[in-house]
Formats: sequence, structure tokens, C-alpha cells
Amino acid sequence: MTTENTWTMRALDKVEKVGNKLPDPAIIFAFCLFVVWILSAIFSNFTFSAIDPRSGEAVVVNNLLTGDNMADFLSRMVTIFTGFAPLGVVLVAMLGVGVAEHSGFISAGLKRMLDSTPKAMLTPMVVLVAIVSHTATDAGYVLVIPLAGVIFYAMGRHPLAGIAAAFAGVSGGFCANFIPSAIDPLLQSFTQSAAQIIDPDIQVNPLNNWFFNSASTLLIVSIGWYLTDKIIEPRLKDVEVDGDPNDIPKFDELSAKQAKALRYASLTMLAGIILLVGILIPESSPMRAPDGQLTSFAAPIMQSIVPLIFLLFLLPGVVYGFMSGTFTSTKDMIDTMTKAMQGMSYYIVMAFFCALFIDAFGKSNLGALLAIEGAQLLKTLQLPSMVTIVGIIFLTAFVNLFVGSSSAKWALLGPIFVPMLMQLNISPDLTQAAYRLGDSSSNIITPLMPYFPLVVVYCQRYVKSTGIGTLLSMMLPYTICIIFLWTAFLLIYWGLGIPLGIQSSYVYPAG
Repeated sequence: MTTENTWTMRALDKVEKVGNKLPDPAIIFAFCLFVVWILSAIFSNFTFSAIDPRSGEAVVVNNLLTGDNMADFLSRMVTIFTGFAPLGVVLVAMLGVGVAEHSGFISAGLKRMLDSTPKAMLTPMVVLVAIVSHTATDAGYVLVIPLAGVIFYAMGRHPLAGIAAAFAGVSGGFCANFIPSAIDPLLQSFTQSAAQIIDPDIQVNPLNNWFFNSASTLLIVSIGWYLTDKIIEPRLKDVEVDGDPNDIPKFDELSAKQAKALRYASLTMLAGIILLVGILIPESSPMRAPDGQLTSFAAPIMQSIVPLIFLLFLLPGVVYGFMSGTFTSTKDMIDTMTKAMQGMSYYIVMAFFCALFIDAFGKSNLGALLAIEGAQLLKTLQLPSMVTIVGIIFLTAFVNLFVGSSSAKWALLGPIFVPMLMQLNISPDLTQAAYRLGDSSSNIITPLMPYFPLVVVYCQRYVKSTGIGTLLSMMLPYTICIIFLWTAFLLIYWGLGIPLGIQSSYVYPAG
């Protein structure tokens, strides 16, 4: 082992040691909630010049410790929790995935898949599948990441390395994807509105970053492949897998009965996909948006991703369960759902405190103040175009540590960044690409990201001592490499003049 690698390992060990001394994520969110309350009371006494682009008025920090606000908080506590979006995504998806997993369908399918997947190609395939999962919004967090751990473990590799590789693809490479998804038109709508502050007639194509996102897929797969195989997994070689054997899937040879059940269950899933495609093809499909688009957020298909995951795993799971003998009655099917929810009990507790914190942070306007003041600082520096783009990337990555929602951040930053850079002859398309890159890079190192504690739970399935520090130390190399190499990639891409996407440009006004 080289001196450089030895230093890297020691540094990561230190990160893990310090990180594991942090309180439980639920306690962190509860502590952050109290901090937000106190800071809101302090900063509410000050007047700020920062203009909130959403209202056109100066940002005012709301004191959450007033009697009225505390009464409002208590009256809304239940709805804040039940309305927490990631909670529904996780629980509904896991109901279906839980049936497929505990019936044995997923395990059987993995056995077949492992027979045809070369061990050397496992890592890049996991990262690639994780990236493609963005098409199904947040499904990668509840489906791809845990399955990656199962696949690595079945291959005789360390399961935490598989989880890290998938997490890097799903979250660290969130901007990269060669398949358009609902996030494209969502961000485009904010970009266009921001650009029209300067040019009321400007139009921004929803796929204005598609070519760059597609090319970035190869970069993220390469980074994930190298780091997982050369840095992360070697460091995990002495970490014992000591999870509960009952929670770790076993991969015995398939019996003839199981093979038949897998065949029919797979056909059931395939039939479901074909039926779905058949419904989507007609221009008059009820699953399309009123304007005929499939990738628009107004399209019912984009609002039905999680329910579709539920059905596409529930139905083949039930078929496999009854045909293989795992299920003998409908009660067995319900029992698997119950078991899946038992595994989510810790996440539900964490989600309660996380939801309260995020609601308070947004209601206080502290997040808006942080984002706008940071953007204004960047504006006053008047740096060269490439330096400004790099600054936006790193500022976005920093703000992302505190404000997780991609659309929420862009709603705040877009009206500042886009008009500002248009005045520097930088196009809205390039500004949006820089934002998306920065937004992706730091997802995997912030415990405040709603799905971060869920990934900790996935790791604890195999290594009981896994804590926040363990996951941080695994993911930090990915973040560092992704943000620096991806930024360099964007600058080179820009320098070569390769189109960012459909009807896109690098300069404003477009030549």
C-alpha cells in the first residue's frame, strides 16, 4: 500500500471515529429544531436587505418562539409528520418491495442475475442502475440501494461497498442520467421564470441539459467504479458482517419449484410493464399530461411512480409466494408487509423529527436568507465566467447541506443566479447545469438529507455498529471526486462547445 493510500485510509478512519461520536440522527434533527427556534428568535430582531425573489420583498426572519407560532406548530405537528413526502414514498414502496423480498422473489431473481453477471462488472452495473433509477424519482433510495448490498453480499463482496456504490449513483450522481425524468421540466420551469425577469420572451427547453446529463453518466459510473473497488472496499476488508442472520438473505440453489415460480412471477412483472407501456403510447392516454407530455409533473404517470413500484413488486411477489410455497394463505402475504414495516420502525421515528425540523427551517426563512445572501456575495465578486460557474457549483453544494430539496433551492437561487449571469452573457441553460451539478455532489455527505438515515439503516442490516460516521467516511471520497472531476468535466465540455441539450446555448443572447 502506498504512502498516499495509507494517509487516505487514516483520514477516513478519523472521519468515521469522529462521526460515530455524533448523536443518533433523530436526536440531531431534534437538536437542529431547537437551534432553528433560537436563531429565528435572535435574527427576527434584525432587518435584512436581501430580497426574496419569490415575493419581491426583503427577507424577514420569522420568530418561531412567539406564542402564536408555537401554538401553530403544536396544532400542525401531526400533519407536518404525516405530510412529510419521503415518509409516504418509503412506506408505500416498501409494502410492495417487502412482499417481493420476503416471498423470495427478489432473492430468486438475484440468483439468476448473479449467474450471468461477471464479478468484475458488478460495481459499474450497480452504479449505472442507480443512476437510471432517477427516472423513478426517489425509488432508488428504497429499492436500488438495499438491493446493491444484497447483490454484493451474495457475490462474496462486502455489502457496505455495494450500498456505497449505489448511494453514490442514486444521490451523488443525481444530475446524471441519459433518460429524461420529471426533474427536468420541474427545474426548467423555475429557470424560465427566472430568465424572464430579464427577457420576458425567452423560452427554455425542458431538455436543455439532457446531452450533458447523458455524457455525465459515463463519468459518474467511472468514478463510482474506481472508488468502490480501489478505495472503499479494500478499507472494509476488516469490517466484520455481524448483522442478524435472519435479516440477511440466503442464496441457496433454486429448486425446480422455485425456478418455475420465478419464471411465472417474472412474466407477471413483464406483463405489467407491457400493459403500462401500452397505456402510455396513445396520445390520448389518461396517464399523459393535458399537453400530451409524459415527463411533465402534470402527467399522472410521473405522480404514480411509487404506486407503480408497489404494484410491479407486489403482484409478482404474490405469484412467486404462492407458486413456490412460501405463501399458503393471504395472511402470509399480509405478514410479509408487516415484517417490512417493522424494519422501517426506526426510520419512522427519525422521519418524525426530520419533518419537524425541515418545516421549522422553511417557516423561519433562515434557509432563504442563507441562500440569497450567499448568492449575492458571489454576484458582488464579479469574477470571470468560468470562475463564477465554479463558484455557483460549490455554493450550491454548500447550501445543499442545509436545504435538501432540489426544487426548493432552485426556487430560491434561480431568480438570483439566472438573471445575474444573463447580465454576464451566460445562458440560463449553463447556469442550470452548474446548479444541478452542485446540488448532486454533496447529497451523500449530509445527515440532514431525509434519506441519509435510511441508508444508515441499510448498512446496519449487515454491520450493527454502523453509524453516521461510518457512512460519512465511506461517502466522503465520492463527494470529493465527484465535485472536482464533474466540475472539470463541465468546463471541458463547455470549452469544446458540445451542446448542453436541446435548444440550449452557453451564451446569452444565443448566437
